[in-house]
Amino acid sequence: VQLQASGGGLVQAGASLRLSCAASGRTFSSYVMGWFRQAPGKEREFVAAIKWSSGSPYYADSVKGRFTISRDNAKNTVYLQMNSLKPDDTGVYYCAAKKASLIYAYPKSYDDWGQGTLVTVSS
Repeated sequence: VQLQASGGGLVQAGASLRLSCAASGRTFSSYVMGWFRQAPGKEREFVAAIKWSSGSPYYADSVKGRFTISRDNAKNTVYLQMNSLKPDDTGVYYCAAKKASLIYAYPKSYDDWGQGTLVTVSS
């Protein structure tokens, strides 16, 4: 499995960004795709995940109502639309994949990881 994350950048608080995770190397219909982030000096934390087959999403409480995870079957790509960004959203964002039927929120549960894309939100 190869995962390529992109779309990060430097924005002001209140702005929006859309992250993309291009996936290849497998048929992902039986996978769960997750987004995680890691701020400097902090542990990697769960942001959102989606079941590829059904499109069912799951979000961390800190991003509910602001972030939306989705997938495009034709492009084999998972997106994270981030609105109303806050300085606390700053970090390196990683996409991850796990062959599973349930959604997992723990980083160690995921088998494959992309390289990360940096999101910086200034106040």
